[in-house]
Amino acid sequence: MNLSYGRPYLAIPGPSVMPDRVLAAMHRASPDIYGGSLHDMVETIWPDLKNVAGTAANVALYIGNGHASWEAANANLFSRGDKALVLATGNFGHGWARSVRAMGVEVDVLDFGTASSVDLGQFEAALRADGAHKLRAVLVTQVDTASTIKNDIAALRRVMDFVGHPALLAVDCIASLGCDEYRMDDWGVDVTVAASQKGLMTPPGLGFVWFSDKARAVCAGSDLRTPYWDWTPRAGAAEFWQLFNGTAPTHHLFGLREALDMINEEGLENIWARHTVLARSVWAAFDAWGAGNPAIGLNVANPALRGHSVTAARMGAPHATRLRDWTEFKAGVTLGIGLGMAEPHEPAYHGFLRVAHMGHVNAHMTLGALAVMEAGMVALGIDHGPGALAAAARIVGEAVR
Repeated sequence: MNLSYGRPYLAIPGPSVMPDRVLAAMHRASPDIYGGSLHDMVETIWPDLKNVAGTAANVALYIGNGHASWEAANANLFSRGDKALVLATGNFGHGWARSVRAMGVEVDVLDFGTASSVDLGQFEAALRADGAHKLRAVLVTQVDTASTIKNDIAALRRVMDFVGHPALLAVDCIASLGCDEYRMDDWGVDVTVAASQKGLMTPPGLGFVWFSDKARAVCAGSDLRTPYWDWTPRAGAAEFWQLFNGTAPTHHLFGLREALDMINEEGLENIWARHTVLARSVWAAFDAWGAGNPAIGLNVANPALRGHSVTAARMGAPHATRLRDWTEFKAGVTLGIGLGMAEPHEPAYHGFLRVAHMGHVNAHMTLGALAVMEAGMVALGIDHGPGALAAAARIVGEAVR
């Protein structure tokens, strides 16, 4: 017997669920790229993109994914021979470090593992050790998509200011923008990178880099910059084609416009609150399951250090793989694989999984995914504690009366 027939639910941390409104907005004939309504519509996108990131400064849009956003930021931030400090709290911190290093930049990595946020004392010591101020920029993820660790970005800026270090602060918000609270200007961030396929609810294919006027001035002479990655014309184009260095990603732009409309209608603070509640419901379920089986548990012990867009959890190998297969092929719910979380001698995806609750997700989607997971544990004979679904429902019910 198979219960997967019907509308499937993709609970992986990107691409996230695409709203019907976004898909409908994209379902149209090709527009004229040389003038008219497309140009008028694109003009409305920039202030809304700035609002989502909490900045009044500059934003550049690229045709590409999150890795492209990294490369765009790298190309504008650095010259050959510059030095960067990467604060790694999971797989994607190390990924950004590899991207920067491959472009000829010297990279120091402070590795805080996959279950802890940045230690501010160690960060301060690293800055003080750089007495000659060779570090051009500090790079960090707000939420690492693999470990789901969330870092306190405002606290990092306070440490930099306290030490008096002039490095720029660059933040990867690919997994968090539009899900977790983020205030680029208020928190003193110089460069923010993100992509379209998670909290921004648009198909993969658009990358974004927001940058302060300070970053524009400091990086004006960066020699890694190439015509395509140069953020200067994209953030202040004299002609429409310069915004994209060629043909515009027309249908992605129509989808993005609709997604930004949806964000404006709900309001950012309400969006942050919704993601908080859904995340807490997932955490409550895992706590209950884990009470009956110590092999089940959340990757991040401290709730204050967990991102609100995706939850990484351990199931014990090979149960994570077995459960993911059951939920997808027997019940129509696709869970995320574990990434960069390998147990000794085991691929990460056998012992870990991730449950996404980002973007266009509501209570019945998240509670339904949790119910399917529990059904899978029953079907597969995976020991688990009782009361998970009641605990998750209680979080939702008490939050929204």
